[in-house]
Amino acid sequence: MSTSEYQVTGMSCGHCEVAIRGEVGQIAGVTDIDVTAQGGKLIVSSDQPLDDAAVLAAVDEAGYEAVRIR
Repeated sequence: MSTSEYQVTGMSCGHCEVAIRGEVGQIAGVTDIDVTAQGGKLIVSSDQPLDDAAVLAAVDEAGYEAVRIR
């Protein structure tokens, strides 16, 4: 299992969280998504090595920006 943490900018509400969860959830292998607008954190778990570029692209598609922090 692989877990990665990202700092997301631009989120301000529950709708933001839903949008990110919807896009990131489409990435193959993703098993869990924890996202919080208040802290701007996104934690993604997967059952295979996670492609950071795919996660960042998914966040971008949702309308936000992210950087990996862990």
